[in-house]
Amino acid sequence: MIERILYKKIKARLFKGKAIIVLGPRRVGKTTLLKKIEMDIGGKTLFLDGDEPDVRKKLSDVSSSELKKLAGGNKVLLIDEAQRIKNIGVTLKLFTDKIPEVQVIATGSSSFELANQIKEPLTGRKYEYHLFPFSEGELLRHNGETEERRLLESRLIYGMYPEVVIPGGGEKETLKEFSGSYLYKDVFAFNEIRKPEMIQKLVEALALQIGSEVSINELAQITGSDPMTVERYVTMLENAFVVFRLRAFSRNVRNELKKSRKFYFYDNGIRNAIISNFNSLSLRTDTGALWENFIISERMKYLHYKDIHANCYFWRTTQHQEIDYVEERDGKLHAFEFKWNPRKVRFPKTFADAYPGSEMKTISRDDIINWLK
Repeated sequence: MIERILYKKIKARLFKGKAIIVLGPRRVGKTTLLKKIEMDIGGKTLFLDGDEPDVRKKLSDVSSSELKKLAGGNKVLLIDEAQRIKNIGVTLKLFTDKIPEVQVIATGSSSFELANQIKEPLTGRKYEYHLFPFSEGELLRHNGETEERRLLESRLIYGMYPEVVIPGGGEKETLKEFSGSYLYKDVFAFNEIRKPEMIQKLVEALALQIGSEVSINELAQITGSDPMTVERYVTMLENAFVVFRLRAFSRNVRNELKKSRKFYFYDNGIRNAIISNFNSLSLRTDTGALWENFIISERMKYLHYKDIHANCYFWRTTQHQEIDYVEERDGKLHAFEFKWNPRKVRFPKTFADAYPGSEMKTISRDDIINWLK
């Protein structure tokens, strides 16, 4: 079994007087992670699935005495798909306040729904983590550097979902299924979507523009909607862990773009499934965009799992000078250009002059292992 980085982090937080929340898209291994923790702890655990109607009823609008009876003699309560349970935030608060001897671990595949429910009741009462598809760091530890270098092109095409990474075949069919019903399940379940077909058009438009600046007005034209609706739907997709955005970095230079943004997919395989293109890199015209999406999404995982707090941007001027990725952390700027094939890159003099002391590096396929492990 490929060990998840969060596994040891969560085990170290057990019985510290707080609920543990694990957010992430469906089918990235949240249930598997809970089951492993359950197995390691032993017999005194209770596993409840929020997709089951009777479980939702048991955990909705209940008193602390009822919850104590439900927990029985168990020391750990594992709640999967907790976002399905009404008022789950209050329920978790009762556990932490009234039944502190029981450790609660809850997972959710919809950050907008679960985060909204737990934000106020669990202030100061929770440890919160995100679980993503496998990270390059996790696979490096399991497979070794030589094997991961060999499989790198496959990662760019098929992505990092557990069911795709673990050998068994059927990657294309699995990803097509993921990119259909599962991709939008939580978006449709917890939001009033007046135009569900627009979500599909929007996702397709974003998939075709990874690595490029995206205009909300342009997306509105493509989808036949208005900018306000597009912005709302994009936010839903972000909260459902489908895409994330980078803002433009701007501080000192008059001609820097300030309001632009780029969108990336959390998983390359999902992106390729949406546009129905699983061709090898030698047959593609979007290798650069695939590499950029892969390496930036991997960097997001790396920063989260390593507890590195950084502001993440891209940089561009009206004269089309640009840098793929900029991190601001510990009072310093780190600028990166991403190239699939190793080659020297000259960074814009405008950036170097405006932000002296910034670190500037090019990351190619030869460098990624050291950058992410």
